[in-house]
Amino acid sequence: MINKNLILIHEQLLALSIEKTALVKEGNVEKLQPTLVKERKAVQQLEQAEEERQKEVATWFVNHGVKVDEVTLSNLMNHIEIEAEKKELEDAAVRLTEAIVKLKQQEELNMALIQQSMQFVQLSIDLLSPSLKNMNYGKDKGPSDVNRSVFDSKA
Repeated sequence: MINKNLILIHEQLLALSIEKTALVKEGNVEKLQPTLVKERKAVQQLEQAEEERQKEVATWFVNHGVKVDEVTLSNLMNHIEIEAEKKELEDAAVRLTEAIVKLKQQEELNMALIQQSMQFVQLSIDLLSPSLKNMNYGKDKGPSDVNRSVFDSKA
């Protein structure tokens, strides 16, 4: 019921996420773009595989005459009588869950790294941009200087 392709796609996404982490750490934006394109394609494949899985599970319930309110893995496991099939399904579910958890952790790391990079860029911009105090040479000349813009509006 759990499509092996579903597991493989999650593992592929995990590998791409690890690759993204390395590229973000390097600051290599040129190589990051193709990785994001690969990731987008893998996500599309994942959506298709998930749709197939849902159809297979619904078909199994219909073919076996099982009517339940929720089509869940737990309900499915309760209705499988062959131990080998039950064990195979359980193993696949564990492997899929592990891949999803690892992927989530890796993506959280990537998000934190990108956020730190953005903060660093913002700090660098703030340090490079002149402040209003530095633009005014000499002593304060009164309230007329407060409304002055950094840019010359007459130019």
